[in-house]
Amino acid sequence: MLKGLTQAQVDKYNDNGFLYPLDVFSKEQAKGYLDQLEAFEASQNQQNKAQGFTPRKGKGFNFKPHLLFRWVDEIVHNPIILDYVEDLIGPDIRLFNMAVWPKDAHDPAYVSWHQDATYFGLDPSTQVAVWIALADAPIESGCMEVVPGSHKLGQLHHAEVKSDNILLSRGQTIDVPYDKSRTEFMPVKAGQCSLHDTFLIHASGPNESDFRRVGMALSYIPASSRCKSDVRLSAMLMRGEDRYGNFDDEPRPKVDYGEAEQAAHQFSLGRFQELNAEQAKRY
Repeated sequence: MLKGLTQAQVDKYNDNGFLYPLDVFSKEQAKGYLDQLEAFEASQNQQNKAQGFTPRKGKGFNFKPHLLFRWVDEIVHNPIILDYVEDLIGPDIRLFNMAVWPKDAHDPAYVSWHQDATYFGLDPSTQVAVWIALADAPIESGCMEVVPGSHKLGQLHHAEVKSDNILLSRGQTIDVPYDKSRTEFMPVKAGQCSLHDTFLIHASGPNESDFRRVGMALSYIPASSRCKSDVRLSAMLMRGEDRYGNFDDEPRPKVDYGEAEQAAHQFSLGRFQELNAEQAKRY
């Protein structure tokens, strides 16, 4: 029994590797979330930086902010999102990772062609990425662009590309041939989301619009997944039960940016940095 998607939508996702646009919350709710994000940025004196909520160094507020803020926790637990995910991967769900992706107006920053599976080393590799818009993301603002059906290619090799304008952690970019003759943009409005498979080849261009584009990428996995790395990671159980014990549980925040919340966040960040260091040896 499907909860959020139709069978036709599930079939389309399985065939193409992505689905959009899907409604989650109102434009007014999206604006409320964006206001809270930017208020925190202002308190940290980061509101005018291109990375905004996502500094590449320092405390890593872009990484798993649902551990720090109740309003982000509210987003990742949104039942509409979880219904979409459950229809694709089943009822026992963990949130493996999430990040905030802002692009300032007329900023040259972009995301190169890549696959999400490259970063995580999951077994099985099943993962649904939910990209939720807090501000409108039309084509001119640098919305996601995908290669339909490319998830069927499996894992492709990536190389590290050094560029200050690539938003990926080490500039990971696919460096083997693949057919990019037909791509599709996935514009979404504030409060809408898109879904895509972990192996889907995708990218996003610079923001050529006059406004700031802000979205969140939520990575959901079945509780049966494990990380093939020797680094034991943490992940939050979102729905159902976990009978496998492959991850340390993460606590939901009780206050915004409290001491316990910061400690939990730093613990998870440290483990993920260990994983990234291990994976960097492959490049």
